[in-house]
Amino acid sequence: MRKIIETENAPQAIGPYSQAVVVNGLLFSAGQLGLDPYNGIMVEGGVKAQTLQAMLNLKAILEEAGSALDLVVKTTIFLLDMNDFVTVNGVYAGFFPEHPPARSTVQVARLPKNALVEIEAVALVPGHQE
Repeated sequence: MRKIIETENAPQAIGPYSQAVVVNGLLFSAGQLGLDPYNGIMVEGGVKAQTLQAMLNLKAILEEAGSALDLVVKTTIFLLDMNDFVTVNGVYAGFFPEHPPARSTVQVARLPKNALVEIEAVALVPGHQE
């Protein structure tokens, strides 16, 4: 059984997808950009600010599903420019101070809304195992 996750505390989907889906105790999030969830506008301040907002958006989705950052098992980071890797790592590390999840990071040609970074996650959701 699939459960669709939707929260007003993260940007609404800008296409035919859900913010996240929970299946068999696992949450699969859509990629999160540095969009302000309340006005849908990209935050100012470059890749550092966009990474912070993307992580806050991801955190809001996890919490809506009954999960949390410490239950994330895998993330994928999509970067417009791999030269931003160190900056993104600095922000990202603050959200996973101990036992960070597995992660992949890839450079891409372009991201939606001309974002500089996009982050998606897979996390455990206690009490939703089937």
